Amino acid sequence: MEQTIIILGSGPAGLAAAIAARSRDKRALVIGNPVESSALARAERVDNYPGLPGLTGMELMDKLKSHALSKGAEFITGRVIAAMSWGDSYALSVGSEVYQAGALVLAPGVVQTAKYPGEEGLLGRGVSYCATCDGMLYRGREVVVVGRADDAAAEANFLQSIGCKVTYIDTERPKELDDGIGFLSLGKLEVTGTDRVDGILLDGKAHPCDGVFFLRKAVAPADLLAGLETENGAIRVDRSMATNLPGVFAAGDCTGRPYQVAKAVGEGLVAGECAAEYLDSKNK
Repeated sequence: MEQTIIILGSGPAGLAAAIAARSRDKRALVIGNPVESSALARAERVDNYPGLPGLTGMELMDKLKSHALSKGAEFITGRVIAAMSWGDSYALSVGSEVYQAGALVLAPGVVQTAKYPGEEGLLGRGVSYCATCDGMLYRGREVVVVGRADDAAAEANFLQSIGCKVTYIDTERPKELDDGIGFLSLGKLEVTGTDRVDGILLDGKAHPCDGVFFLRKAVAPADLLAGLETENGAIRVDRSMATNLPGVFAAGDCTGRPYQVAKAVGEGLVAGECAAEYLDSKNK
């Protein structure tokens, strides 16, 4: 674990960080979506990547991933739903699995996470993004799951199985949702409460509850890591791509414009190398 760098994101920045980390003999564990789901992979032609004009986005992604694999990078397909400091390292939850690393590189691209009214102010006080992490806190209590991810129904079923009283909200009821779970159609939603969540307003109608789980396809890094500094929606970094949190680096679109592959790859290289240097200095 002391020599492991976890990279959140399997786009150009994350792959470049993995290549750089492996070049410094560090274990590089890349957690992200399948390559074909990235915006770059869907590009018909990429003409602004220096030295390799005319490739399709998928061709460029394949070259980057093949390079990372040849260097020994490891890949996990999944969504990071929680991250926490663990002494002088970090622990990340991906589904029911937990992975530890001595340093992190954040390279998730631009995560679109428009908040519902009341969500941000009550985060950690009844609002959660991780059913498996916080579900036991609500055993025997009323909770609402707002399903905006492919595995949201499974997480709602888990909450029901441990004794929570679950209401599921989405545009339509998923077929996988257990029969005992209530369902409401998604409309204008607001989380209510002062010191803690006491319910939601859905199209103006009050629904009392003790907790609300927002399960999206991706969680913004600032929501995963408490205290991570951002500016105008981008993660704040210095020239070494270090954030304000020790051992946490960031690269690519998540650090702001320009949203270009070359910029992402360059920042990923710096982040991977500096994360490796951080581990070396910490282990001396």
